[in-house]
Order: sequence, then C-alpha cells, then structure tokens
Amino acid sequence: MSSSHLTKKALAAALKQRMTSAPLNKITVKHLVDDCGLNRQTFYYHFQDIFELLGWIYQTEAVDAIAGERSYRTWTNGFLKIFKYIEDNRAFCLNTLNSLARSHLDSYLYNVTNSLVMSVVEEVSAGMQVDAEDQRFLANFYTLAFTGLIISWMRDGMKEPPETLIEKLSELVDGHFEQALQRYEYKAKRPPVSQK
Repeated sequence: MSSSHLTKKALAAALKQRMTSAPLNKITVKHLVDDCGLNRQTFYYHFQDIFELLGWIYQTEAVDAIAGERSYRTWTNGFLKIFKYIEDNRAFCLNTLNSLARSHLDSYLYNVTNSLVMSVVEEVSAGMQVDAEDQRFLANFYTLAFTGLIISWMRDGMKEPPETLIEKLSELVDGHFEQALQRYEYKAKRPPVSQK
C-alpha cells in the first residue's frame, strides 16, 4: 500500500473516531492532523476539505465493497452490504445524516444504489426494445425508493435487522423490474395513434 493511501486511511480513521463523539461541524483539519501527527499541508495535499475526505471514506469503504453485487441475482447482497456498512459505522453515518454533510450521505446512497439498480435494469432488459430514457427512469424511481427506505431506517434508530428489510424488499420487488420493462417495451412497439 502506498504512503499516500496510508496517509488517507489515517486521516479517515481520525475523522471517523472524532465523529463518534463530536458533530462534524465541530471537527477541524487541525484536529485531524494533530491526531495523526501530520501537518496541515499534508492534509491539503490529499483533500480539499473535510467534506472531500468524507466522500473518500464512503467511496473506498462502502461503494467499492458492492462492486461485485450488481446483477439481478445478487442485488439483494449489495443492498445488505449497504445496510451492514451503515449499521457497522452507526455513529459515523448518523453524524453525517444529522450534519451539514447530509448531502454527502445522500449522494453516496444515491450513487451506490443507482449504480446497482441500473445494472439490474440493464441486465433484465437485455434483448428487449426499451428506450434508455425509460431504463433510467425506472432505475431512478427504485433508487429514490430504496434510498428513502435507508434514510427512514436510520432516522428510526436502525431497529429492524437489515436481513429483515432485505427480505421485505426482495418480496416487494420480485418480478417488478421485468413487468415494468415489458410494459415499456410494449409501449415502444405500439404503432402511434393517428391524429385525425
């Protein structure tokens, strides 16, 4: 592992540790570099600000972890990993949710979920005549529903086990991707109604 990556990981660990007891807006670059025995220039060599570090943490720890779960057969595993990451990093994620950095959590959740859902939509629609715009609309719809579910679960104190939520999601969504895509395909194949 490169020294640059080790430095980033040290700064990430310092931020996550600080976020277990302090709100994000009370944490400064000075706190983080002091915790790591680094100077401010080293921080700014790697990150523009604390928010960029926050985004890097979500990308490297969570987004990359579900890279292999983007198929129709494995999408529930991908969602379970998202829930588990949030559960395992509870203080960090809740602090992000309740801070000015909420947009970073929203962005992380949207990007990781949309990437996963879009992969499933593309797989299921292979061989169908479905417009790319309709595929994107369907993926966006499910992405917003899933991210809303995750945020609601976090706000409610994460009481329900992730496995239970995934089971409910799986039952709810089973077959819906195919049905929606078939309707889009049917719409695309229909001859236009003539105007008289």
